[in-house]
Amino acid sequence: MSDNQFPKKNVAFVLNKVDEVSFEERPLPDPKDLGPDEVLIAPKSTGICGSDVHYWKHGKIGDFVVKAPMILGHETAGIVYAVGSNVSHLKKGDRVALEPGQMCRHCEICKEGCYELCKDMVFAATPPYDGTLAGYYKLSSDLCYKLTDNISIEEGALFEPLAVAVQAVAKVADLHANKNVAIFGAGPVGLMCMAVAKALGSRRVIAIDIQDERLNFAKSYAATDIWKSTAPKENESKMDYARRQSVEMSEKLNIDLGQGDEAIDLVVDCTGAEVCIATGMFLAKDGGTYVQVGMGSENVTIPITHALTKMLNWKGSFRYGAGVYKLALGLVAQGKIELKPLITHRYKFNQAKEAFQCMVDNKGYDGKPPIKCIISGPEE
Repeated sequence: MSDNQFPKKNVAFVLNKVDEVSFEERPLPDPKDLGPDEVLIAPKSTGICGSDVHYWKHGKIGDFVVKAPMILGHETAGIVYAVGSNVSHLKKGDRVALEPGQMCRHCEICKEGCYELCKDMVFAATPPYDGTLAGYYKLSSDLCYKLTDNISIEEGALFEPLAVAVQAVAKVADLHANKNVAIFGAGPVGLMCMAVAKALGSRRVIAIDIQDERLNFAKSYAATDIWKSTAPKENESKMDYARRQSVEMSEKLNIDLGQGDEAIDLVVDCTGAEVCIATGMFLAKDGGTYVQVGMGSENVTIPITHALTKMLNWKGSFRYGAGVYKLALGLVAQGKIELKPLITHRYKFNQAKEAFQCMVDNKGYDGKPPIKCIISGPEE
């Protein structure tokens, strides 16, 4: 394995404070300092997540506040540079997708297999921890997943958001075949939720959004049906608007509200928007499942009595837990999910700021809105 693909400098893309980023050279890590179960990775492809952009523009997400310079990036795949003494399943030169959250492994929730809820999680590019947009990144070996020959490094970078979708649809919702699914939001995670639902044998996968370009892509990618939300009427309350939207969808898309073969078994919201959340609750069938993935306002108004009387199974889905990455890898390796169509814009490492601006402006170097921007690793 040639060392030419491994950078000789550990250059990082650093968020210093709101609206201020810079390239900074960090010390080269010494493989001799690796723990016995650790791996040193040279990141080669990193996708931009909405959380990265939010930290850049606002400096915080909820209780996570940027108080010191922080390396950005966590949707990453790379090449193994060195392994610890106990690591036998990986070797130098292996291509791997990174699961960027290291749990404590000792608390009760970790022992129960729900480590995504670990209070001592060390998650890349979540304050105060550095991310992966650098020449090198150290990680526990069991959180590095070897890519099969038919999966590119670029596609490997998308396994982190795909894991979010697999967690929501396969693990939290426990979706089975021949079900009807409605997904609010046709951004990257929403599209991946559609792809997972399709891969698991859903009968209908309905994409709901406000942008024609996103909906058209969703229809060509994984959705069986699309719905563009109409504008609210003058003086119409958010709750009345949400209820009306569910009725209009029912009439135009032949959806049974409440019960019936065309009722919606699963609703997944990837927007975090209050009206989408309420609409989804009106749309779900009696006894159906509703999963919240999108993060928006910290407080929203929901039709709680309606959810109660239809015995709606409301669940939150956060990050990903045990077995999720392996299932995601299997679905892609078997050709049941395609990731390449989601990659719309590519940037070199020294263009990282332009890549982030692309996400903010919703317009890339070609004038088109991005789905996923990929930043390559440092070249030196």
